[in-house]
Amino acid sequence: MGPVGWPELIILLVVVLIVFGPGKLPDIGNAIGKGVREFRKASNDLETSLRGDTAPKAEPKAEPKAEPDESAEAK
Repeated sequence: MGPVGWPELIILLVVVLIVFGPGKLPDIGNAIGKGVREFRKASNDLETSLRGDTAPKAEPKAEPKAEPDESAEAK
């Protein structure tokens, strides 16, 4: 079984379109996207826990202090 090419993807998209209809495609895409995101996050968390937290954590950047408004001094 080789890699999936463009013709196979087009056939798969047509079958999904026929089965679910055009109204459900955005919902299906959203659900698949959330699943992939959760899988990647879990995979990264597992990899981090197995390797240990060797990478230094980024320190939060200090916000620059706001300069006084010059228009208030002129009054």
